[in-house]
Amino acid sequence: MSEIVIYEDGNVELKATVKSESIWLNQKQIVELFNKDQSVISRHINNIFKDKEVEEKSNMQKMHIANSDKPVKFYSLDIVLAVGYRTNSAKAIKFRQWATRVLKDYIIKGYTLNQEKIKEEKLQELEQTISLIKQGLENRELSLQEAKGFVEIVSNYAKSWALLQGYDEQSLEEVA
Repeated sequence: MSEIVIYEDGNVELKATVKSESIWLNQKQIVELFNKDQSVISRHINNIFKDKEVEEKSNMQKMHIANSDKPVKFYSLDIVLAVGYRTNSAKAIKFRQWATRVLKDYIIKGYTLNQEKIKEEKLQELEQTISLIKQGLENRELSLQEAKGFVEIVSNYAKSWALLQGYDEQSLEEVA
């Protein structure tokens, strides 16, 4: 089980638990995500199960949390999405717009990318590689073959970076 940030709208950063190939949120996180009262979220969840929109057994889990006397209910991404499309709030609207944009990208392109995460990871890897090259050169520990290998790695990262930049510029032109 691991935690990742799956959604940000400037005010809310949604960190979710990834387990069994789904995202799991507790009711408190869903309340915060959509900025609605707990009773409203609870009613939506109950109606989702009652309407058989989503099966309760595979989409709700009880987990024991540190400093808690009783188990906490966690709901799958299917429940979060269903609640998001039933809830009426400014945050829910932003969430639906984000979810629709991601889904549209996936349907039209066949994939969707978290461009910021990719850029951040590539930049970190590039910085690490450059640091290794510098250390090797300073200590004169690199052979000519190793130096050529590092230069090739840096070249490949530069190409990846250029492709991402081109993609971003194309995306910005489409929006404008």
